[in-house]
Amino acid sequence: MSGHWGFDCHRGTNRWRIAGWSAAAALLLAPLVAMQFTEEVNWTPFDFAVFGAMLAVAGGAFELVVRATRRQAVRAAAGMAIAAAFLLAWAHGAVGIF
Repeated sequence: MSGHWGFDCHRGTNRWRIAGWSAAAALLLAPLVAMQFTEEVNWTPFDFAVFGAMLAVAGGAFELVVRATRRQAVRAAAGMAIAAAFLLAWAHGAVGIF
């Protein structure tokens, strides 16, 4: 039986989905909170928009993988690849390492 959003709530899929997007929101809010306590963090609205877009793309890509396959190994491998690409793009955008 499907839940409200079309996910199988009995298997906990919806809980994991909510947890994942909540973690992304927390990551986006972390610099905002840090800016209240230190001058070391100084993000502009553009920085927040870019980081939010990066989180949305990474989260959306993982959601597509989860919907496309039920195999845990494929999901794990795709999750690691998406996380690696996210971190690479973030490092490049933040300090231009590469």
